[in-house]
Amino acid sequence: MDVQQQIREQVSNNPVVLYMKGTPDFPQCGFSAVTVQILKACGVTDYLSINVLEHPEIRSGIKEYANWPTIPQLYVRGEFIGGCDIMREMYADGELQKLLAGAANPS
Repeated sequence: MDVQQQIREQVSNNPVVLYMKGTPDFPQCGFSAVTVQILKACGVTDYLSINVLEHPEIRSGIKEYANWPTIPQLYVRGEFIGGCDIMREMYADGELQKLLAGAANPS
């Protein structure tokens, strides 16, 4: 399976997917740490996280897949949402909470 197909399957088969540097328990960059905190603040604890530092082919492939140059990247129900700044804005506006409602396990 090529990397684009692998990414397509990951985002299609999981309601919430976060491509990040590090893991939710140990983020390896500030932007990834912020995205994890935003998801927690939305009550989302069950999501697929992909550590791009352990998967260099996904690290480069995800940038192509979304045509977005930076990581982290959030996908909800197969749709690319954005990176840290977009998540922060959407959270402040209450849009992200609505989008995530029912997608994972919001409390």
